[in-house]
Amino acid sequence: MTRGRRAVWAVLAGLVLAVAVLWPRADLTAPAATRILLDRHGAFLAQVGGRDGTLYGYWPVERVPERVAAAIIAIEDRRFGRHGGVDPIALVRAGIERLRGDGRSGASTIAMQVARMQAPGPRTLPRKLLEAATATLMVARHGRDEVLRHYLRLVPFGNGSHGIAHAARWYLDKPVEDLSWAEIAFLSAIPQAPGRMNPFTREGKARAVRRGHRILAHLHESGLMGAGEFALAERQIEHLAIPRHGRRPAEMIHPVLRLQRALAASQAPVPPLVPTTLDLATQRRVHDAASRQMPDWRSRGAEQVAVVVMDRASREVLAWLGSESYFSPQAGAIDFTAVSRSPGSALKPFIYALALDRGRIAANTILADLPETQWGIDNSDHDYLGPMLPRQALANSRNVPAVSVLRQAGLDETHLFLSTLGLHDNTQAASRFGLVLAVGAMPTTLERLMRAYGAIADDGRLMDLVWWRGQDLSPPGQVLSAATARQITQFLSDPAARLPTFPRLGASESGLPIAVKTGTSQGYRDAWAVAWTMDTVVGVWTGRARGTTMQAMTGAQSSARLAQEILVGLRESRGENVAERAFPPPANYRPVELCARTGLRAAGRCSQTLVEWFADGHPPEEDDVFQLLKVDLRNGLLAAPWTPRDYVGERTFAAFPPEHAAWGSANALPPPPTEISPLDRPQTRAERRVPAVQAPDGTLKVIAPRDGLRMARNPETPAEADMLNLRATVGRGIETVLWLVDGKPWRQAAAHQPVHWPLTAGIHVFQVATGDGERMSAPVTISVE
Repeated sequence: MTRGRRAVWAVLAGLVLAVAVLWPRADLTAPAATRILLDRHGAFLAQVGGRDGTLYGYWPVERVPERVAAAIIAIEDRRFGRHGGVDPIALVRAGIERLRGDGRSGASTIAMQVARMQAPGPRTLPRKLLEAATATLMVARHGRDEVLRHYLRLVPFGNGSHGIAHAARWYLDKPVEDLSWAEIAFLSAIPQAPGRMNPFTREGKARAVRRGHRILAHLHESGLMGAGEFALAERQIEHLAIPRHGRRPAEMIHPVLRLQRALAASQAPVPPLVPTTLDLATQRRVHDAASRQMPDWRSRGAEQVAVVVMDRASREVLAWLGSESYFSPQAGAIDFTAVSRSPGSALKPFIYALALDRGRIAANTILADLPETQWGIDNSDHDYLGPMLPRQALANSRNVPAVSVLRQAGLDETHLFLSTLGLHDNTQAASRFGLVLAVGAMPTTLERLMRAYGAIADDGRLMDLVWWRGQDLSPPGQVLSAATARQITQFLSDPAARLPTFPRLGASESGLPIAVKTGTSQGYRDAWAVAWTMDTVVGVWTGRARGTTMQAMTGAQSSARLAQEILVGLRESRGENVAERAFPPPANYRPVELCARTGLRAAGRCSQTLVEWFADGHPPEEDDVFQLLKVDLRNGLLAAPWTPRDYVGERTFAAFPPEHAAWGSANALPPPPTEISPLDRPQTRAERRVPAVQAPDGTLKVIAPRDGLRMARNPETPAEADMLNLRATVGRGIETVLWLVDGKPWRQAAAHQPVHWPLTAGIHVFQVATGDGERMSAPVTISVE
């Protein structure tokens, strides 16, 4: 091989090697698109990184508008269409000027700038040569148009903004396609010195405007703009409005971080400009309301509060308060909407809903709120309200009836249902919780709770929470019948049904139709409330960062008040008509007045009634438990109806089933006599005074606590709440009783009045006696650990 051929092959080999080395550098690479988040009304919320978390301020440019392309080429690379990535004329001019010391004329082409932006390095001669070679190969591989488009993606505009598309939205709040000549010139000025031409400062904006005027003049002289366009642009550039993206308020940090995680996990494409469902005004209102409550709550041991507000029908998240303040020293950086805590009674509506939906109970099923004898679960107030309907039992949040409903629904079936609702991830078996599942033993988060309550609030439809328009969502699921969901909502929105546990005109009643359920975990560690109207669902958690106890602060006393304030405030801001937004009853159901103690259709003899809804054709039978009978007012004896009015009156008796009879007697509702005087003949005075057979009234019996009960004290329960409820049944005529504890007189009380004994460790014996000590009940023995 001749020397000439060897030289040619050496040159070719060198070129191949150079191309191989430069080939990866000639790739057109860009970071993940930075996203700008807007609230539901278009207000700026935040700028967040893309999938890799990098906050680069970059948006892709798929199509370069002709005006922008013409302006950039005229300013940055006039011979862009006539060279292959390196402009030899510009290089020669720059070299001559450098030798003369006349200054530095830019010789970098658009392609060379792309090479430098993709692989920044020192501005040395070898580096320039590397960029020139890379630019040449880049144009050869991708073509001029693609290189120009990539330049417009990466060129820096200051304040973390890169690329003309991002800069147009960041500085002018408009898409790049809508830029005017004045706006193009203004933005084109910034990359020359982004630090000195910062549009967010008065001086920087002024410098960018001055350079923009020169750019407009150059575009006009180059024939790219007509005289009229030039004159208009000269006026417009002086009056450009630059929106200020101020520092994000602390209450927005948690929702923005939550949004960022959701966006990063999205499998569907998300545009760089994300119209979220958040409402900045609602977020501020929620934060302000929580901040007003916190000083009082802190005095009672609370440290933090979390709030979620969502649209009832669409599940769009309107506000998301992860803590009172992200910078709070009480673990404010933790988003407490995602922290698992015991929800207390907030789980009860789902248990009732399942039992109703499966036909295990009905709206008129009588549930016994009586001293529990088998399951070891007491009411939180250590009191008992007797036989009651599901509406009352749920609205009053009674523990004992809830356990009964759980047993009827089935522990395993309920556990599976709660998993279907997303309240837990099914990693622990139902037996792990047992019947205390009814009182909130299973931990969950406020976010999960809101998703599940959405199904009750919206006719049984379970849906994901929505954070932005176009979000990829799981298909909605019908987890309850619409009738059941509406029944539960009716239960929880009835102010009268909450009596006597929750007072009228309290935190759960405001004049606006609101369904509400509260929850308080054991030891007052967590206070919950979920409340909804026909438009909005609000969930509130209040507690301490480490899950320690508060000072007897319940969900009804704290979280429900905040939820109510938020709902009422939203209603006032929207100017809603309350009457038009009442909760609808189940479709094709009709109202029936029931006796609250029997679940039967009221017949005028029951003093406590309520209206319940039933499917057409399925009304309950008329009440026959309460009986109105004639009595001799003077002697308390039964008498015939024709007895003179001076001696005759009416008295109500209740033929309760055996399991409720003791409660009825203790609450002045004795069973009817087993014999009644004949009514088919006149009676003599002597006959009228023959006593009728009465219910047993000479026996005293302790009905709470039950004999053999074993209890374990909770050391974190405040002393004033660590009490045992004592109740007894007594015979007629006994007005006061004496309670004996361990054989010693302890307290005298009215015959039918429950009393509360402070729990102390050990084995204790309880008896009740008449005031004269002549009659005494059988002893009841319990063990307290």
